[in-house]
Amino acid sequence: MSKKTLVLGASLKPERYSNIATRRLKKYAHEVVPVGLREGEIEGISILKGQPEVEGIDTVTLYLNPKRQVEYYDYILGLNPKRIIFNPGTENMELVELAQAQGIETEIACTLVMLSVGNY
Repeated sequence: MSKKTLVLGASLKPERYSNIATRRLKKYAHEVVPVGLREGEIEGISILKGQPEVEGIDTVTLYLNPKRQVEYYDYILGLNPKRIIFNPGTENMELVELAQAQGIETEIACTLVMLSVGNY
């Protein structure tokens, strides 16, 4: 089942985990919405800048360090995703608590590992 996923912190650099995750999500037939600091494309998927309005997000997967996440709290919670994945280096108990208070599932995990073992 496809899970529409917003990749927050998407990078144009192919070696970055956010870029790899965007490509891997596409490969596994999930609809991907990459959001980053610079516009561009990852395998034909446009990277959006800022805090674009997006409907129907199932999962937000984070590739921003906790300090950089603060300005996105309202945005992330306002998307009303079913879950937020905190990839390695993005763990943030403050955002975990805010999300759980809104009934949003949180996972401290790695999107790439989850996809490869089939529990995404």
